[in-house]
Amino acid sequence: MTRTDQHIEVLLEQCKSGNQRAQMEVYSRYYKAMYNTSFRIVKDSFKAEDIMQESFLTAFTKLDTLKDASMFGSWLKRIVINNSIYDYHKNKKNYDVPLEEVLYKIEDDQGVTEDHEWTHVKAAQIMQCMKSLKENYQLILTLFLIEGYDYDEIGEIMNISYANCRTMISRAKDSLKQKLKPVAGF
Repeated sequence: MTRTDQHIEVLLEQCKSGNQRAQMEVYSRYYKAMYNTSFRIVKDSFKAEDIMQESFLTAFTKLDTLKDASMFGSWLKRIVINNSIYDYHKNKKNYDVPLEEVLYKIEDDQGVTEDHEWTHVKAAQIMQCMKSLKENYQLILTLFLIEGYDYDEIGEIMNISYANCRTMISRAKDSLKQKLKPVAGF
């Protein structure tokens, strides 16, 4: 079995003992996804890179607190998101983010697409409209629509109640849809 084929559990055990090769293997498996996660929140390439690296350092130093090694990816992503949100709130700056054009859909609270026309709105247009939303709406939609977190997880991350989370997501989506109508030509 080569080092790249090893299961994450074995690699994490090696990381706990200070094996730098194992740490580099774990880093190489996760760094792109963690960078992208941070970048979508802080909207700055250099900051996202710093946050991603700091998050890996935190994860490697706190590996003993991880109860289930198979959950490492989601545990690391939570660290990255928390660090990114902290930085975002600390700086409160808006950055222009160039995005390649990708199609995706806005779903209603039941996960059913409301209008099939919305599925054809380009991600760049949606992201541009998201920039014009209130900061808390931008953040909550990023966590919900892009990162895929559910209401409970978002409530925990943002330190708000489940009901407040659902209400805020609903209002943010309504606000986004209103801003998208002129852009999408509906």
